[in-house]
Formats: sequence, C-alpha cells, structure tokens
Amino acid sequence: MSVKAFAPASIGNIGVGFDIMGLALEQPGDEVVVHQSTQPGIRITKMTGDQGKLPYETEKNTAGMAVLRLTEYLGATNIGIDIEVHKKLPLGSGMGSSAASAVAAVLAVNELLKAGLNKKQLLPFACAGEAVASGSLHADNVAPSLLGGIILIRDNHTYDIHRLHTPSGLYVAMVHPNIRILTSEARAILKDAVPMPQFVQQTANVASFVVGLQNNDFALIGRCLRDVVIEPQRAQLIPGFYDVQAAAMSAGALGCSISGAGPAIFALCEGSKTAEMVATEMQKVFIAQKIESNIYLSPVNETGAVIC
Repeated sequence: MSVKAFAPASIGNIGVGFDIMGLALEQPGDEVVVHQSTQPGIRITKMTGDQGKLPYETEKNTAGMAVLRLTEYLGATNIGIDIEVHKKLPLGSGMGSSAASAVAAVLAVNELLKAGLNKKQLLPFACAGEAVASGSLHADNVAPSLLGGIILIRDNHTYDIHRLHTPSGLYVAMVHPNIRILTSEARAILKDAVPMPQFVQQTANVASFVVGLQNNDFALIGRCLRDVVIEPQRAQLIPGFYDVQAAAMSAGALGCSISGAGPAIFALCEGSKTAEMVATEMQKVFIAQKIESNIYLSPVNETGAVIC
C-alpha cells in the first residue's frame, strides 16, 4: 500500500506577526509518498529535488521525525514505513520548505494507517518534524500549510491556533532570489530585546491587520503591513531588499516584507493583475543585480495539504 500527499508553500510571519501568523499559497509545494513495509521502522528511502543536501537519517529529516512522532503517539512503533520526499520547494527559501515536507508526511501516514486523526490533531507531529530544521517549535509555516488559509497562533506550545478571514481578491506576489538563508541562522541574528516604541507600533499593526482582514479593508491592511521589529534586522541578509520593497509599493502593493526567514520576499495585493505587475517590478531589481529569481503568484490557499 502507498499514499501520496501534497503540502503547499507558506509565508511565515506575514511581516508583522513574527512566529504567530502565516498563510498558505496554492503552489508550489512538496510531495511525500509513503509505503507500508514488512520491515519494521521508519525509513527515508528516496529524496528528489534536494540536490543531495538533506539527510536520510530519520531523526534528522523533517518528514522522518514527523512520522516517527506520529507513530509513537499511535502506538505503532513496530510498523514499517518507507518515505519518499519529493522537494518542489527550494531549500532555505523562506517558503516553508521544511514545514511542507513534515506536513505532507504526517497527512500521508495518517491516511496509510487509517488512523482517523483530523488535520488539527496532526499539527503537533508536523511541528516536531519542522523543528528539526528550524531549531525551535513554531507553527507559522506548518499550520497554514496543513490547514490552509491565514492562521493566527496565540500560543505555539499549546497549538492554540485560529483561522482568520481572507478577503476576496487578496493575492500574493512572491519573488524568490536564488540564494539560501537557513532559518536557524536568520533567527540567530535577532536581538533579545525590543525597544518600547517599536513594540507598541508592532502590536498596533498586528491587531489592526486582523481587523483589516475581517472587514475586507484593503487600505487598513496596507497601513498595517509594516514590520518595525524583525524586518530591519534581517533585511541585510537579502541583497537589495529595500529596493525590492520600494518597487513593490510603487507598483501598487498593499505591503511588502520578508517571507519567513527569507530570502523570498512577498507582497500582498488587491487583485491578480496588480500582483502580476508587482512581482514583475520586484524581479527587475534582482535582474539588475544579476541575481536569478523565480516569481510565484497565488491567492490564499484555503484548503492546505491534500491527499493526491
């Protein structure tokens, strides 16, 4: 028996919501195929699209660890499962690559074993897998990739998560430059303290962003998508970040910031046509720097991971 699952890319933080917000894209995403085996144990048997950079050791692989934790919970430690991971998301991209593999793996194994867990019940195991890559437990990529939509995480450790309203016509324009930033390294440069003025402004932006989503108020969403805490610290990791951001805003974006730990840069836009223009102008900045990049355009994916 075998089962294949797909888990989409995601945007962690959404700029103002560091470690507490995320949203899912429709494409691209990772695929995981799981096979029941007569040989006990969890094994990574095949990986594609990773350029040989990801480990085959179960406990060092996000998909492997996620499945290991799930089978432990189910009391199925003597079962044999072989895992194929097909990476369609670039590594170290800020697009939730490690989260997608873990999400697709637990969804597929849940179906393979007929465990009957719902998606929210699978969340802790996917997060345990993703933590192998990021070095910490946070659901801002895992939750939207698994559940779909725009997700607010009140508390990462208790998985107190909530789906926010997605305004009709909200589109994402994303440009991924061909450079790699590891999440663990991007977290290491962050300061432990936040000055009070920035704390107040960021809190106001997060709260008002939620209101803007709920009320379909694109103007308010645009005023709120201003990260005054994390973005200034990580912008140095992305060549020409502020030029890309300025190009996006000039082309009509509501707001533009770093996707997760970067280097992907996203912009929220009203309408698909605006998103196309914004992405084109963002990419031009990287072209001028002779940095190859890819464009991704998508509405918010309301479904999340699926069995294929």
